[in-house]
Amino acid sequence: MAILENIRKRTTILILIIGLALFAFVISGVFVNGDIAGSGKVGSAVAEVNGNEISVDAFRSKMEAASRNGGGRSSMQLINDVYEEEVKRSILDEQFEDLGIGVEQDQIIDFLKTSGYSQNPSFQNEDGVFDPIMFKETVLEWKNSDNQLQYQSWLQTEKAITQLAKEQTYYNLIKAGVGATLKEGEFEYKLANDKMDLKYVRIPFSSIPDSSITVTKSEITSYINAHQDEFKQEKSRDIQFVYFEEKPSAADEESAKAYVSGLMNDEYRYDPNKKAIEGQATNDTIVGFRNAIDVGAFIDRNSDIKFDTIYRAKSGLPALFADTLMTLNVGETFGPYRDGEHFKITKMIARKAGGSVKASHILVAYTGAQRANAEVTRTKEEAEARAKELLRDARKSDADFAQMAKDNSDGGSAPQGGDLGFFQRERMVPAFSNFAFENRIGAIGMVETDFGFHVIKVDDKEDIVQVAHLAKIVEASEETMNGLFTQATKFEMGTSSDGKSFPDLAKESEYSVRPVNKIKALDENLPGLGSQRQVVQWAFNEETELGAIKRFSINDGYAVVQLTATYKEGLMSVEDASAQVLPKIRKERKAAQILSKYQGKSMDEIASEANASVANATGLTVKSPTIPGAGSEPIVVGSAYAMNQDETSGLIEGQTGIFMITVTKKEEAPNLDNYSTYANNLKTASAAKVNTAVYNALKEASEIEDNRATFY
Repeated sequence: MAILENIRKRTTILILIIGLALFAFVISGVFVNGDIAGSGKVGSAVAEVNGNEISVDAFRSKMEAASRNGGGRSSMQLINDVYEEEVKRSILDEQFEDLGIGVEQDQIIDFLKTSGYSQNPSFQNEDGVFDPIMFKETVLEWKNSDNQLQYQSWLQTEKAITQLAKEQTYYNLIKAGVGATLKEGEFEYKLANDKMDLKYVRIPFSSIPDSSITVTKSEITSYINAHQDEFKQEKSRDIQFVYFEEKPSAADEESAKAYVSGLMNDEYRYDPNKKAIEGQATNDTIVGFRNAIDVGAFIDRNSDIKFDTIYRAKSGLPALFADTLMTLNVGETFGPYRDGEHFKITKMIARKAGGSVKASHILVAYTGAQRANAEVTRTKEEAEARAKELLRDARKSDADFAQMAKDNSDGGSAPQGGDLGFFQRERMVPAFSNFAFENRIGAIGMVETDFGFHVIKVDDKEDIVQVAHLAKIVEASEETMNGLFTQATKFEMGTSSDGKSFPDLAKESEYSVRPVNKIKALDENLPGLGSQRQVVQWAFNEETELGAIKRFSINDGYAVVQLTATYKEGLMSVEDASAQVLPKIRKERKAAQILSKYQGKSMDEIASEANASVANATGLTVKSPTIPGAGSEPIVVGSAYAMNQDETSGLIEGQTGIFMITVTKKEEAPNLDNYSTYANNLKTASAAKVNTAVYNALKEASEIEDNRATFY
């Protein structure tokens, strides 16, 4: 009582404390889940392009619109797509403003005429043609209607059209300056058609072992500094993980097997409510799968696979057990057996002997027949006469029915020799099915249908059966999942408490450690784990220290992840770049050694000293610079193009080795009357690259601050 009295006296203080706690909780939610998302400043932009911010609100609005037309894209795919669109819009808008590019209503209409929007029935006249007047009236009608959703949607569409029209105008201005002269066309023609024959000797770089070339760390550093554009890297992370997969245990398999087995036979249960004449309690019988009369109802109550009344051929039964199942008599059962994710007991319900027929046919169509091609001009009488003639030929002992079908059938199966495969009676029109199912294998006859006259050959028959599967899916039980959680937690805790390394502890427990390297801040999918954005965010969190370990709950179990490496944006370190740099430096050293050793020597001398053979290459062109036995060698072939016939080169450094060549033959392509075709092709190819090349150049020159990873 004294305690209760003290609480009553301090009610005001308690209310104040609780209120402050709730206030703190709410405020913390704002800072965790609001726009700043840990960035440290309210109202941060998703990106900044040349000083122009892409606000969070605007970006999220675009995201909502994009998600409505997601097309199966994941959240990160949508984010990345919208980001690229917004960056592009910001970059190009600067260009539009500088050049004074705008779009008037007439330009929008011209754009609509040549775009997919012209196919909108609301914008078309009675002839199905885009009509500017219909377009204006329709938009005005949307504006004045009570339902403003369609009009507001159109306004958004109009903005997109305006942007596209501006882009088209901008790129067209650039394309207007793209061209190719007839002389350039002639040169392009000659590069592709002037042919050369070579005699050459090659000392491959592989003739000098890599082990003989020593490269120091300082040399690698110097190479990186001299080729900085080749060794730029984004901010990235390396992780390793152990995956605890949610999958059924052996006990779960036995449980599923026991479930279906337990439903096979009748069960007798003591029922005190049933009294015999003598006053004794009797048993109640629960009919099992073996003796069930209403099999469909039994399956629907007890099976994870519902009853299917469709008759199936052998190919439609579980592949590993189809032979056995097809031998069952009606009423017999087989199982239990494991089929994919289920344990099953299968019962034969019914059988139709010869219920599926394989047949081929030759269709002779006529004008007016159903689905007859426009090329078919024969009359019905002519078609019947032709079909009878084909029937006589098909019945001859040496007839090749498949070839006859390929040569004479008007049906879609003609390329397959008229083969229609196996089918059940209901699939074909009655006249066709009646012949196929009522005649023996090998029988050939003729029937008439709405499609024309058919010469039919019965190729094969097979039984079809109706079966019922009493099935139980094999899935991880709650007990198994609890055990999996315990394993993952124990491993996570063991890596920090035992002082053992992540791989060593995994090895002790016989777990597989999987590495994932060079993860980018906006990556979503991780090899071996699928879409795991939460893991990527954790790896890039500033508070996550190198070597940190964390357990993550994922769709199919748990992953215990360790951060193993961090990479800053900028130049790659010597260690990281070595794998790329070493082959380049070795190649330079090998080239220098070979050039020094064979400088001033003849082709025969080089071949003799290097134990190499003098080889020949014919029909080479600058556009096709592949030398047999050496691969693509554009520098070597380009050098040959500039040489005269019978001239011998000095030593040439190629892609795969050092060459010396002699041009044994030069065959100039015949002159053309006009090279406009080649000039136009050059112009078209250059114009096709304008949009991408110009935008990439503008983007490369822009200052872009990407903050997506802060928010998503």
